[in-house]
Amino acid sequence: MNASHHPVRRALFRFAATGAALSARYHRARLLGTEHLPPRGPALLVGNHGLWGCETPAFFHLLHHATGRYPLGLAERGFFRIPLVRTVLPWLGGVEGTLEKALAALREGHLVVCYPGGAWETFKKPRHRYTLRWEGALGFIRLASQAGVPLLPFAGFGVDDTFLCPTGERWCIPLAPGEKYRAPLGLGLGPLPLPVRLTFALGPPVSPPPPRAPESHLRAARNQVAASVCRLLVRARHE
Repeated sequence: MNASHHPVRRALFRFAATGAALSARYHRARLLGTEHLPPRGPALLVGNHGLWGCETPAFFHLLHHATGRYPLGLAERGFFRIPLVRTVLPWLGGVEGTLEKALAALREGHLVVCYPGGAWETFKKPRHRYTLRWEGALGFIRLASQAGVPLLPFAGFGVDDTFLCPTGERWCIPLAPGEKYRAPLGLGLGPLPLPVRLTFALGPPVSPPPPRAPESHLRAARNQVAASVCRLLVRARHE
């Protein structure tokens, strides 16, 4: 996030920051492994996304509380085709998920959060709870390689329990005609998520492949990060 002197941006920023803090309290959220967070300089945080992505404000609040730094988040590029959303998202720390803009954020020294599963994990069906949907995802490895920044694995537990989702395709909603994503119906406390506890765990950094590394090296690095996230999920579940 980056507050500006513009009063509307400043007010919206404060409102979002307050909402994130309330979300963290509502979910009794906690962050483990903060010793792995760099006090300065860039890093690419990579982990699992929760159902509907509603864990994100609490996670970002905890990162800021631990470091004093406002992280940026790589967002689905489709959001930046929506007129109002594409204006507001950057005010709140959203970065369009393109290689060029992500590289710029890292080169400016930011903590950048990436969810390689994207909408596939956000709109997961019950059978996919706490599974990574990173099939073929190499963009985040290429990003870290070109930027020369460490990959910092993280995992969130509780993030797939914020809503109850009935099984069966008839409970899934097409987001738009012709769209590839079908969102499961989420049942919480009305529009609010269930007040489950959220536990986030950070792991040791993973060195990125060198620039222009062959694809086999990129796949190996992706698998290493994914394996670390899976181990962290087990830790977060039992802490």
